[in-house]
Amino acid sequence: MTVQHPLLVVGTKRWSSWSLRPWLALKAAGVTFEEVVIPLRQPDTQARIAKYSPSGRVPYLRDGEVSVWDSLAICEYVAEILPGAYLWPEDREARAVARSVSAEMHSGFAAMREHLSMDVARSTPLPAVPEPARADVTRVQRMWVDCRTRFGAGGPFLFGAFTIADAMYAPVASRFRTYGVALDPVCGAYVDAIFALPAMQEWVAAAHKETS
Repeated sequence: MTVQHPLLVVGTKRWSSWSLRPWLALKAAGVTFEEVVIPLRQPDTQARIAKYSPSGRVPYLRDGEVSVWDSLAICEYVAEILPGAYLWPEDREARAVARSVSAEMHSGFAAMREHLSMDVARSTPLPAVPEPARADVTRVQRMWVDCRTRFGAGGPFLFGAFTIADAMYAPVASRFRTYGVALDPVCGAYVDAIFALPAMQEWVAAAHKETS
């Protein structure tokens, strides 16, 4: 990075799926960063975020004179500045697929977001996935199986080693665990791998301590 300790502004860790993504990417890259957590769903939330982010949303990264205010953009910035962190797969085909599944997560799955919102501090198994979200859940699991089958031989993540794609889908893994979504063995093992990450455990532990 351009400075020793960049600043990352995130939202309430229980709920902010978009904040979790670049936070995990920075941790995976070995970056030491200053963190500001802004409580969401409060009367002054927007005013507090506006002090940092031009978009009025979290996450927001400041690295010296550089400002980045979108989850995937922050991940891409870290990958560009620290190529030795290998946040994208080295293989060209795998990298293309990793970028595609990451972009699909970034722009899609609205029904899953609405009906299976992230709350890493809660366990509320549902008898069934809500109908509007079923197609999204099915699509995610098919992608996971495809990535693990084609590219996952080198480790427990979608492309073997941890990449931005895993950062993008970590909040989905948390949703599946929170709501008790039925998973096949491949997807179940992948969710377990995400939650075994020390960084993910750190985030979840912090979420359980939040009071708002």
